[in-house]
Amino acid sequence: MSSLARHLRSKSTTHSLPTFKRDNEGFGIFSKVLFVFFMLIIYRFGTYIPIPKIDVVALSNFNSDSRSVFGMFNMLTGGALGRVSIFSLNIIPYITASIIMQLLMVASEDLKNLKKEGSGGRRKIQKYTKLLMIIISIIQGYGMISGMESMLPSEAIVGSKMEFRLIGSLVLLGGAFVVLYLSEKITESGLGNGSSIIIFTGIVSGLPSAITALFEMGRVGSINVSVIVMIISMMLLLIYGIVFIEKGQRKLQIQYPKRQIGNKLYAANSSNLPLKVNTAGVIPAIFAGSLLMIPTTIANLLNSDSLSDLKRVILFYFSHGTFLYIACYFLLICFFCFFYTSIAFNADEVSENLRKNGAIIPGIRPGKQTALHIDFVLFRITVLSAFYMGIVCVIPEIFISRYSIPFYLGGTSLLIVINVVMDVFSKMQTYFMTMRYHDSLKKNKVIINPI
Repeated sequence: MSSLARHLRSKSTTHSLPTFKRDNEGFGIFSKVLFVFFMLIIYRFGTYIPIPKIDVVALSNFNSDSRSVFGMFNMLTGGALGRVSIFSLNIIPYITASIIMQLLMVASEDLKNLKKEGSGGRRKIQKYTKLLMIIISIIQGYGMISGMESMLPSEAIVGSKMEFRLIGSLVLLGGAFVVLYLSEKITESGLGNGSSIIIFTGIVSGLPSAITALFEMGRVGSINVSVIVMIISMMLLLIYGIVFIEKGQRKLQIQYPKRQIGNKLYAANSSNLPLKVNTAGVIPAIFAGSLLMIPTTIANLLNSDSLSDLKRVILFYFSHGTFLYIACYFLLICFFCFFYTSIAFNADEVSENLRKNGAIIPGIRPGKQTALHIDFVLFRITVLSAFYMGIVCVIPEIFISRYSIPFYLGGTSLLIVINVVMDVFSKMQTYFMTMRYHDSLKKNKVIINPI
């Protein structure tokens, strides 16, 4: 046994190891799960509370076109939009604000420097994002209320239309902030990204009814049985492909030279730098879907007779299933794959860390050349990732527009559901491994003191 091991086993030695936060107040993994579950119950309860000035009885007879942008928004909000709920905006305004802020951080040196300031700078950026979210929520909320006004039966709206627009917009703004608060609390629990879990919950809540509706369409003869078999086969193939790609990694070999620490000489060894095939995750699909809702939101604001032709053109070309919509959707997904990957993975920072540790990629000079090599490899991986995500999201869109399949069975929903499930299980696995590590240290009588 080495002298280091004997030193760790010493009963009388107190070690200043890095802080390890163990849930010593009973807030373990099951408490975290229960907490997240409670937050999601509050969210789901809010999706059933209608905004003021709505007659719930008259609203029950309202049927929307599931193939429109309304149907996609309704899917992302877990049916809240179809019920004209206080949570109809969901987390979408915050996501849109985050997109704009990240685009501004690329273009603005001031925001870049603010990001480098650490936690204080991040808090300022978060504050600016929420201020931008207020503006977006007001615009999207008013546009949504205006769209609802034209789609809902006249008896469903109680009182004047102006009063309905004003109160409805303010209520939707407040609802968006409540959903954001729930999302932040879920993120703080450490079990995954709150925004993704909120959207995941909405999608999963609609899956049973969507599957039932699909088989009902086959029973009444509106869809051929062979088409249903083809759709189910396509979904299973997509699930397999998504899991396969999401777990895929490109490993770059790294070599460490001989090192001498104290009187000990450590031999050279090698390791791997894993690069995920889909570094951007599910964000590009959500971002692309959110941006494509902006034209229809603007169109719903055009109530003037002189602008009715423009409104009709926008709604026609940006409706689901049109060539322009699908092309824009595919291109936006590809763009955000590259954009978000460049933000999530900093090759210069990784190269600098390798240089500080004396590690090299065989055949590549340390420093700038290593960063360029990592960028080149990551670019090729992202090309595959963008194409894969575009295909996964676009192909089901064609089936949805042609056969009136519910959006809950689309590629975007499958992508979100599978990614969130894998992410949550990964977080839980990491938590259990960390607990096991802590218990092994405790068994070896290693005292852990905060620094």
